[in-house]
Parts: sequence; C-alpha cells; structure tokens
Amino acid sequence: MKLELVALAIWMASILGGECKVVQFIFGDSLSDVGNNMRLSKSLAQASLPWYGIDFGNGLPNGRFTNGRTVADIIGGGILNETGGYFIQRLSLNKQIELFQGTQRMIINKIGEEKSRKFFQESQYVVALGSNDFINNYLMPVYSDSWKYNDQTFIDYLMETLEGQLRKLHGLGARELIVFGLGPMGCIPLQRVLSTTGECQEKTNKLALAFNGASSKLLDKLSNRLANASFKFGDAYDVVNDVISNPYKYGFNNSDSPCCSFGQIRPALTCLPASTLCEDRSKYVFWDEYHPSDSANELIAKELIKKFGFHPCRRHQGSSLGPLTCSLPTRLLLPRRQRDDKFVLLSLLHSIRFCGCLYYYGAKPLLI
Repeated sequence: MKLELVALAIWMASILGGECKVVQFIFGDSLSDVGNNMRLSKSLAQASLPWYGIDFGNGLPNGRFTNGRTVADIIGGGILNETGGYFIQRLSLNKQIELFQGTQRMIINKIGEEKSRKFFQESQYVVALGSNDFINNYLMPVYSDSWKYNDQTFIDYLMETLEGQLRKLHGLGARELIVFGLGPMGCIPLQRVLSTTGECQEKTNKLALAFNGASSKLLDKLSNRLANASFKFGDAYDVVNDVISNPYKYGFNNSDSPCCSFGQIRPALTCLPASTLCEDRSKYVFWDEYHPSDSANELIAKELIKKFGFHPCRRHQGSSLGPLTCSLPTRLLLPRRQRDDKFVLLSLLHSIRFCGCLYYYGAKPLLI
C-alpha cells in the first residue's frame, strides 16, 4: 500500500503540475502489453525470457511481446471473458475496466470527486483488442463459440458485448475514445504455417474486415447517442496489410515468418532462449508467430500517426531535442493486492510522440 501511495503521488504531481497535458488510458491485448503478462503466474505465454526485449533499453525481457517497442509505446485480452481460458491466463476487457475503476477510486481519494471527474473526462482512451476473440477462441474447435455461432452471429455477439463495455467506460468518464480495428490477422506467421499453402488465410482476413466494419458502425452510433462522446474507429487494416504485402517497399525482406523461431518446430508458442534469431532483426516484419517486430511497429505507428492526424509535441523553444515528453519514470508497477493472480499493474510510460502520458491496462498475452 505504501508503494501504491508513493507512486500515485508522483504521478498525480506530474499531471497536476502541468507536465502532462494529456493522459491516455490504454486498454488492450498483447500488442500493447507492457508487462502485465509477467504477473500472470498461470499463463503459458510470457514475455519474460530472452529474446524478448533484446532491442529495448538494457536488452532484457520487460514483458513486451516483441524485440523492442509496441505500437502503443510509439504512438502513444479480448472482448469476451471466455477468450483464452483453456490456454492462457488473461485480462479480458471487462477485467481491465474493473481495474480501471480501482484506479479511479485511488485518484478520487487523492484529489476529490470534482477534480477527478474533470480529469477523467479530459483524458483520452484507447481500446486495441479483438483478434484474440477470433484466433484464440472462435477459430479453435476446443471452444464452444466455434460451433455455437456462425461468422455473422459471432460478430453480432462481439458487438453486443463491446457496446456494453464502451457504454460502461463512458459512464466512468470516457468522452474521447478511439477503438483500433484488426489488421490482416490471417497473414500472421501462425496462420500461414497452419494453412496448406503457406499463404494468408483469407477466411480469417474476411473476419477481420467484417469486425472492423461492424465496429465502425457501432462507434458512430455511440457517438451520436452518448452525451458529449467522441468515439472514433481507427482502421489500421490497410496500413498493416500493405507492410505485409509489400515488405521490400518498406525496407523489409521477410513478412511471412518470424525472426525468432525454434528451428523447424512450428508454430512455437513464444520466443524462447533456445530459439534461433534471424540475422538482421530490422528486416523482419514479425518477431514471433504472432507479434510484429520493433521495426515493423515503428513503421506502423508512423503510418497511423499520418493517417489519423496525430500531432507530435511542441519542442521547448531553442531546444535541439526531440518531441517533449512527460517527466515520469519509464516504467512504474503498482501492486494492488499481494496475490500474484490478483495483481493490478498500472504501468506509467512517457510518450515519445504526444504531449501526454500513457497509462496502460493490459493485456492478454499470446496473440497479436
């Protein structure tokens, strides 16, 4: 508890002192996870061993499912509770919202109801998840959802669930929110190696496009119906698909297999210490069977910044340094309960692209 209060005090002092102009709350899956998987003791997939993190900071594993940074680091679970239950310990979006409520209570106790209400309503919210619900649920015959629904009824089920979750976030103060859609998940190395031809699985990609279309319509509806809501859909499909389809155009020479692999044994669950690394990590789009490499994440982030009109921070006058960043610890983990399976990890990172601080919740490990 003492650690919580000290860390919270540091964070609030930075925000209220004017150093942090915009706060972003990130709800996501393993694409945006910055270390929560390392606290999920029952998870079969953890980014806690080499070679994860080899190109980040001191080169040691830090919980990110890549060799360096995530897209959320640079521009800065699944929807269903049942997703991933047979194979991995996870934090569903419902669970992440529950943790967010705990954070709200801590901040309300610190600065009061009125200031807290203004604080949360002026923050920005990012939701980036959904592929796990397909790859690690609907497309796996061990789950009842795979035979209980067809493609359309499953997407309808996802939208009904997501609508309730977004309405709940609005009730908790979220006014400016963006939901990032799915990329061509049928083209990740895992899907290719499971196909008979080694090519992208078009059925899986069609599911991603259908999910994106339904999500876009849902967000338009909620923006029109919820008070003061600006809910937007971030369609990243074309950006990611172009990188995968035309790797040489972007400086890559491989977009169909992972840089970190376990010899001829594929698919491997995660990158392992015994795995073999590719000769040049910067030339591979994918780091493991599921997740993009640091180089790919950086490229995708820059393309998204251009596509959605994000503005970099203003530099200090006369400064030769890069964009202004928040003066917060690079990473700060706050345990809420002293039980490993009940840890609430509130990771505070500074953004290298925005005049703001990123406050991460996440995520279900394993899948892109």
